Amino acid sequence: MVKDDKRFQATSLLQDKLGDRVRTESSELFHASYDGLKIQGNTSACIEVDHTEQVGEVLKLADEFQVPVTTKGAGSSLTGGATPIHGGWVLDLSRLNHLELDEKNRVARCGPGVVVSNLQSEAEKLGLFYPPDPSSKDFCTIGGNVACNAGGLRCVKYGVTRDYVLALSGYMANGDQVTWGRATRKFATAYNVRDLWIGSEGTLGVVTEITLRLVEKPLYRTTFLGAFASDELALSASLDFSELRIRPSILEYMDKWTINCLQDYTGVQVFEGLEPKPMLLIELDGIETEVSRQSGILTEWLSKHSLAFRVAKSEEEAENLWQVRRQGSSAMKKLASTKLNEDVVVPLDKQVDLVSFVESLRLQFNLKIGVFGHCGDGNLHVNFMYNEEDEEETTRSVEALTSLMKKVIELGGAISGEHGIGLAKTPFVRDQFNQAEWEVMKSIKQSLDPNGILNPGKIFQIFKPWEKEKLKVDLHWEK
Repeated sequence: MVKDDKRFQATSLLQDKLGDRVRTESSELFHASYDGLKIQGNTSACIEVDHTEQVGEVLKLADEFQVPVTTKGAGSSLTGGATPIHGGWVLDLSRLNHLELDEKNRVARCGPGVVVSNLQSEAEKLGLFYPPDPSSKDFCTIGGNVACNAGGLRCVKYGVTRDYVLALSGYMANGDQVTWGRATRKFATAYNVRDLWIGSEGTLGVVTEITLRLVEKPLYRTTFLGAFASDELALSASLDFSELRIRPSILEYMDKWTINCLQDYTGVQVFEGLEPKPMLLIELDGIETEVSRQSGILTEWLSKHSLAFRVAKSEEEAENLWQVRRQGSSAMKKLASTKLNEDVVVPLDKQVDLVSFVESLRLQFNLKIGVFGHCGDGNLHVNFMYNEEDEEETTRSVEALTSLMKKVIELGGAISGEHGIGLAKTPFVRDQFNQAEWEVMKSIKQSLDPNGILNPGKIFQIFKPWEKEKLKVDLHWEK
């Protein structure tokens, strides 16, 4: 009761400061309690800031009264990173969407609420390019991308969000304003706290402005789609291309189970007369001479290694090839009530081992599991489909998922490549680190957020998304 009284007092003081920026209507609170994991948290206020200074005011008050603060943008996190499971306040940054492009220095300065595709389109008007390209780019925000160090389809050539962040401005847990890094191409001045904040999922500070590096827009691109007799042949591309000096901007893999789902979903065969087979979507970009050179080598490689392949002759044909990759996830969602997308990553030469292991899980546990993703950098998305109302099937899915995570770590990989830990991966994150590593990370959290108000419950606490009805009793510290 004392805690509730303190939070009520804090909310009243916040309303005095920010007025109607503080929303307490039940409909607003309900909307703020969810993200893409679709598990309901709870909140006593949703704060829609429209000036960066307001973030400092919110955090100063929250830290004083020890009110949990969960930062949210588009709420598209697939791991529960923006779910307010400990109540308190949801800090909505979507209105901090200012965008300034510096063409001379090839830099973008933007608020965390800027939608990724909007940044990309504005940069392209100036002949510039922001490469990170998550599938959710039409609605996810730059702030969320920084929070989980998002990647996407172009990572194989261009890298992830971290590779483009020059500086971050924001606020510490106690409301102090800070800037990490500078708008320069080099920065080797004391500790690199900027990179510590990137991927921290809002647990170490709140970002209010991001300075991003832009590159020259590639003028030419060519898109290929190929089908292969086996996973081994398809996945050999990531290693073969390096030897052949082919550097695709996109290299996407889809297993035959995914292709089968897609064909059932659309009623159309990807390659007429060919039963479902593993496929690769490959895209080259750059200057005309280099794209032409690599296209010739790639065509020769596909002629030798694939069962069939197509190359787009126009933008329309390229878009048709892209639909094969884009519709895979939608097709899977039709198979069961629940879909867990695990964005695991392994060394390039271990991808075949991972896919073979997933096949053994399908057979052992009699489950629907599809694999697709960014095989150019080893970041494969393993999708578990099950009906959560079926307790027995849920149990089998959890056992298979647990086995997958152990295998990923055994192969020298990581349990998340771009989605982050949030809530969904807390049962497995402790296995990723030894005791010394774990203690260092906990000490960083304690140092930067001593009262534990920033996005509590994430990374360091165990939550089982398959037992979401037990949220209040199952959430506990992992020591």
